Amino acid sequence: MKIAVISDIHANKEAYDRVFDDIEKFKPDKIFCLGDLILAGYNPNYICQKILELKEKMGDDFEIIQGNTDKMVSNCTDELIQKTKEAYPCMGYSLEEDVKITDKKYLNFVRNLPEKKEVVVNGLKIELVHGSVRNQNENIYPNLKDDEVEAMVGDSSADLILCGHTHKPCGYSLKSSKVVINVGSIGRSMTEDKMPVYLWLTVDKNGKFVSEHRVVKYDNIKVSKHILSRGFKFAEDLAGMYIA
Repeated sequence: MKIAVISDIHANKEAYDRVFDDIEKFKPDKIFCLGDLILAGYNPNYICQKILELKEKMGDDFEIIQGNTDKMVSNCTDELIQKTKEAYPCMGYSLEEDVKITDKKYLNFVRNLPEKKEVVVNGLKIELVHGSVRNQNENIYPNLKDDEVEAMVGDSSADLILCGHTHKPCGYSLKSSKVVINVGSIGRSMTEDKMPVYLWLTVDKNGKFVSEHRVVKYDNIKVSKHILSRGFKFAEDLAGMYIA
């Protein structure tokens, strides 16, 4: 069973299209999406449309959960916008604009997604989360202590926990026998070269698995210009995050 696992698209059409060009080479049986379809990109409606098309085409072979920015945009309040502006100005102003440009049917779609989900593939229990098992906003970064990661996923009965959120791919094989893989980010990668990262996962008939992080090259300069052209306050700060 071949599975492509994607996360943190962040309304980045160019990155999404290039990654799916690569996914077609893998010819997955299933696709898992770990959330953050929208916020801080430039085309949220395109991304939501493509995800819904995938869901319709693949049926039960497509699994998706909600990311923290999906929740932010779809449940946005003036208070949240103000707090975000104070803490992260470019994100706050992007949030304010994204609420305006994202179609209500797509806001309703992401609002109603589950925060996590457990699936079984050939006997392998997999839990899909955005941040961690215990918190949608929790960060599973590279170079954490195993005990720190264990605390974040200890409530799960799964063999394999797949997460995103930090935009930094990594993995942990824990003493509890759980394996945790942060799949990285398609739309706003925080690796050194800022290129999209996602996961190839292969599960054999006995539930044993192998995984590979895939890096996809794309035109991040073009995307940075798209972000800058949106023209909201501090857009230049956000645009700079896409460039190595």
